[in-house]
Amino acid sequence: MTAEPHTIVLAIDPGRMKCGVAVCTPGHVLARAVVDTGSLAACVKDWQSRYKVTDVVIGDRTGADDAEHILVPIVSGAIRRIDEAGTTLRARDRYFQDHPPRGWRRLIPRGLLTPPELYDDYAAVLLAEAALDKNDR
Repeated sequence: MTAEPHTIVLAIDPGRMKCGVAVCTPGHVLARAVVDTGSLAACVKDWQSRYKVTDVVIGDRTGADDAEHILVPIVSGAIRRIDEAGTTLRARDRYFQDHPPRGWRRLIPRGLLTPPELYDDYAAVLLAEAALDKNDR
């Protein structure tokens, strides 16, 4: 069984000060951003209506309880927690796939590089993909 084409997942990689947020369908990233935790509710409200979100998932580690407390009053339906073990390292790899290092930075092994900008949104994309993969089963 594959995920239905109309499955639209809004995923949050929660943190104390900032959150990665992404909206994905199978095979597509519709939107992604890094927002201050204080702006999370406004972003989720906007993206829920704009993208007709069907599922909401959050990472299960740092800031998960606080994020869920923010989301419960504004999300219709259940909020699922997704295991986010290893997403930070995988998000950094995904960032560099989309933004390959240039100049002298390309000579440094990617495992030693840190992205020059926030990449929590890539972690949220990975959480959304994990949720979509679970829907496939």
